[in-house]
Amino acid sequence: MLVLIVGAAAGLFAGSYTYAMADPTPHRIPVAVVGDTAAHEERADVFADAMSEDLRSSLQLHRYPTRAAAGDALEAQEVFAVLLIPGGGGEDGGDRGAGPVLEVSSASGASVAELLTEAAREVGEETGLRVAVRDAKPLNPGDPRGLALFYVTLAAVVAGFIGAIQLSVNARALNPPERIAFTAAYSLLGGFSITAIVDWGLDAVDFPFVHSWMILALTMFASGMVFTMFQTLIGRWAMLPTWGLMVLIGNPSSGGAVSWPLLPSPLGVIGRWLPPGASVNAQHTAVYFPGHQHVQPYLVLAGWAVLSCAVFWIWRHRHPGGRRADT
Repeated sequence: MLVLIVGAAAGLFAGSYTYAMADPTPHRIPVAVVGDTAAHEERADVFADAMSEDLRSSLQLHRYPTRAAAGDALEAQEVFAVLLIPGGGGEDGGDRGAGPVLEVSSASGASVAELLTEAAREVGEETGLRVAVRDAKPLNPGDPRGLALFYVTLAAVVAGFIGAIQLSVNARALNPPERIAFTAAYSLLGGFSITAIVDWGLDAVDFPFVHSWMILALTMFASGMVFTMFQTLIGRWAMLPTWGLMVLIGNPSSGGAVSWPLLPSPLGVIGRWLPPGASVNAQHTAVYFPGHQHVQPYLVLAGWAVLSCAVFWIWRHRHPGGRRADT
């Protein structure tokens, strides 16, 4: 049975990551368009339709009256790029004779920014338009591909449930309050270690240190308690649902390696409600968009942590660990 499970898990592990990341395809990429005149609207639609056949049905154009309003939408992560279409004149519309300007945001999603940049340049070559592309929100120089946040989240998730496994094996006698306390302790230490090494040691990402530390600590705690919850419910087979939820589904759908608009649609929806996706989302906003925090990822992480602790506590008599009161 173990041979069959491990063999199947290896294939599912490779398949889940390949399915999510090997051939990213755009789905519903919101793009801001500056200007509200008829000339702007016509040229914007023409330019968007020319952004290759693959992108034509994926770009969602949202029109804004000024560049400042579009910039606010970019900071709030409501759009992934700003398309400035000349023709309307004025400060926000640009000169009538100028070509389109596409302002991408690598910090919003490096894979989406790269896709839009390539498409815009191809359109420029095909149509003869002078297309200018600039990065309005670049990534940290130490993380040019934007993968560091995915890696730190992956480390927190995996270390979180491995820590819970180690407590179960090597500290079996821990009672429920002690088990929760030690899970919180190694989560705090692990979150600090990850943040310090990636920021201070490698200078890959300029973390808001305490904020990022707490996100990673909460991620580790939620991951560890999810394993503890499943161990309470199904005993020695707890690793299977934990691995499936956190690694097979959670990490590929987190939006860390491939942005959500490029993921298969079901994964893009599910990922936001699982701990890895919520952690990447919270960390991403804390690092690059600190002025536009969203409560949803924190509620997701806290919800999984509270749910897992509650299930463990209610059915604690079923957990294989603990010790008698007189020992």
